[in-house]
Amino acid sequence: MEELEPIQVTAYVPSNAPVPENEVIVERGSTPQQLGPKLNRSAGDVVRFLLLQGEMVTATQALTDDMIELFAVEIGARVRMVDPGEEQEAALHLRLFGDEDAEEEEDESMLRPRPPVITVMGHVDHGKTMLLDRIRSANVVSGEAGGITQHIGAYQTEWQGHVLTFIDTPGHEAFTAMRARGASITDIVVLVVAADDGVMPQTIEAINHAKAAEAPIVVAINKVDREDADPNRVMQQLSDQGLVPEEWGGDTITVQISALQNLGIEDLLEQLVVLAEVLELRANPESDARGVVLEANLDVGRGPVATVIVETGTLRVGDPIVAGPAWGRVKALINDHGDQIKEAPPSTPVQVLGLSEPPIAGDDLRVTNDLSIARTVGEAREQRLRFAAFAQSAAASSGAPGARLEDLFEQISRGETATLNIVLKADVQGSLEAVTESLRKLERDDVKIAFVHRAVGGISESDVDLAAASGATIIGFNVRPDRRGRELAEQRSVEIRTYEIIYKLIEDLQAAMVGMLAPEFEEIVTGDAEVRSIFRVPRVGAIAGCYVTNGVITRGSKVRFLRDGAIIWKGAISSLKRFKDDVREVQSGFECGIGLTDFQDLKEGDVIETFEEREIPRT
Repeated sequence: MEELEPIQVTAYVPSNAPVPENEVIVERGSTPQQLGPKLNRSAGDVVRFLLLQGEMVTATQALTDDMIELFAVEIGARVRMVDPGEEQEAALHLRLFGDEDAEEEEDESMLRPRPPVITVMGHVDHGKTMLLDRIRSANVVSGEAGGITQHIGAYQTEWQGHVLTFIDTPGHEAFTAMRARGASITDIVVLVVAADDGVMPQTIEAINHAKAAEAPIVVAINKVDREDADPNRVMQQLSDQGLVPEEWGGDTITVQISALQNLGIEDLLEQLVVLAEVLELRANPESDARGVVLEANLDVGRGPVATVIVETGTLRVGDPIVAGPAWGRVKALINDHGDQIKEAPPSTPVQVLGLSEPPIAGDDLRVTNDLSIARTVGEAREQRLRFAAFAQSAAASSGAPGARLEDLFEQISRGETATLNIVLKADVQGSLEAVTESLRKLERDDVKIAFVHRAVGGISESDVDLAAASGATIIGFNVRPDRRGRELAEQRSVEIRTYEIIYKLIEDLQAAMVGMLAPEFEEIVTGDAEVRSIFRVPRVGAIAGCYVTNGVITRGSKVRFLRDGAIIWKGAISSLKRFKDDVREVQSGFECGIGLTDFQDLKEGDVIETFEEREIPRT
């Protein structure tokens, strides 16, 4: 056979076209035809380079992130990878606001001291809200359903001439994301631990959030007035988590308090003020304002309302702003006392009125040069989110059909994966997010949850129409349907469930989910019988003369027929006799005659094993 000459592969030499100096926005999954022109290269350049790296691709084939970054590094270009649909928004944002990843150089002469932002964290019912109640003399607990804080609240107080900003985060595990947002914008974390309860799972979770935010932690050991309080045990548990108290030679400040008895509160505030002075917190109040949305809701009388903490700059009435897909002009600023103010300097929590819609909790709020820029950025984001929601809805509709609670059993019996469609409405964005995450944790392999629609606000007629069209159940958290929506739901047979406490919601849905699951069974062997002789009965067939070696053989039991340890048949016992009498069961150590349904191939030495299937409770 003639020997083929080896193929000569030359090194890749990029074209001489200049590489873009600025960062280039590239969508994930771009093809060489799309990537090449953005980097002043041809699709052929991309394909040839990847071929030399051992990757066989065509000009119209989607590239992985590694392929795109590898080519960019080869030619010395800087790229930013974004999800499909985000390219226009990212490019617009980069042009208007610049590169946020680059550290901004602040003029030192413009920096001024600012109040510390202090986040209060801890396990549920350890006294976080009671502590804040003492600090700012406002009873929040009485306004919360079941005494549980379910929204992020931001408050400002003054102590001995020092202004302190506090963020209260809910302690329930469903609000992990809300606590994480609180830690991300905080300067100091106050970790509240009950002296009679000790470090709990959500306490550890709060510690991890605070460490991730690289924020110093001050531990408030609460409820020291109780008889079963054990502060030393709490400090030992904190040490196990890496928080060694100062009294034990560590660097973690611990203060023993009783929020109920108003003990140790002054000591805690003093420690916070001293720590804030050590941190030397400063910001430029004259720059364009930037802040973070802690919470957002749709108020019937005031429209979209966002709770914001200003990080830098001063937010003023009349400023054009953009926060996520929401945009507008500041119509009013309301402080934590409910008073209208003209401006909000750094570290000030305010409610902002004037946005086009409620932004998403965690969004950055920015002041733009004029309203048209804010509108352009907001609409670009809204379009991207709309396309993403449409794609998700299309994907959900192409999968397993949705069903309401009462339809799930029928769907499971057909062997289909059951999908519970939900229209979820909540009073604020934080609650919406928390309920969503909680429900997603309830999913199983054979029962899926699909969110047809999630939004802030009351349950309206359009929600009922959507639920009826998609076979969905409406769940409302801290919201109620109006009269028309309620009447329409009755007409369209749409189920509406409303809740005020997240525990109740999760418990009910969890119970419903367990009920939806196809029952699981385990086999319990009830008896064994050895075939010792075979009798042939006219018009009946073969009857096995057996000796029961173990357990109980019961008429009608399911059986496995074993020969040399191998299953050769499965069925049921059709007849069971003791001598000439029909019997219901035969105990171990007795002989009997067994007739099997549809099986005649009997041999001496075979084993008949009976079993029953018992349902396993689903959890």
